[in-house]
Amino acid sequence: MIGAYCSLYKSCKRCGQSKYYRQFPPRGGRKASGSSRKNICRKCERKKPAAPAPQAPTVPRAAKLLRQDRQGMIRMKGKSNNGRPWMQEIEWSLAVLLVEEQAAVVVTPYMIRRLYSNDDFRSMIMTRDHYTCRYCGGYGDTIDHIVPKSKGGHTTPVNCVCSCYACNQSKADQDAAGFMEKQRSPV
Repeated sequence: MIGAYCSLYKSCKRCGQSKYYRQFPPRGGRKASGSSRKNICRKCERKKPAAPAPQAPTVPRAAKLLRQDRQGMIRMKGKSNNGRPWMQEIEWSLAVLLVEEQAAVVVTPYMIRRLYSNDDFRSMIMTRDHYTCRYCGGYGDTIDHIVPKSKGGHTTPVNCVCSCYACNQSKADQDAAGFMEKQRSPV
């Protein structure tokens, strides 16, 4: 009698419960015999395992906060070195970049505010890098763009480093990696 009991009941792989064999759907396909059944009961088969949610492309937080006007522009305001306020229109993509790289903050969905005047920005970069040239390790007295402005770089804290005058002039419009490679290789 025990052998007959074992053949009539089967254990579900998902829920682990022992159930009557008819609660398991039959296997399909050409190679399956007429009496073979799946290892998952009908109840568990209906409850499909939760598929991981598709990952949406990550949108920068600033892009969610900023809205373009009809011309696709955002207003940027700031203060000049003498404290006089100014305002200009910039492209939406540049506004998102400036906010993401912590050079500006969102004031309203249509306006950002530049955090530093030119002099304040220069002194902030110099003190952050301890007046040390990024390329030669000497005394740094200028600011250099890692990705040059001529190649699309912007004046943001992420893209600017302290540099000595000689390294800044010899680097010119090269990117930082190419310049460092030339410095290391003997000529």
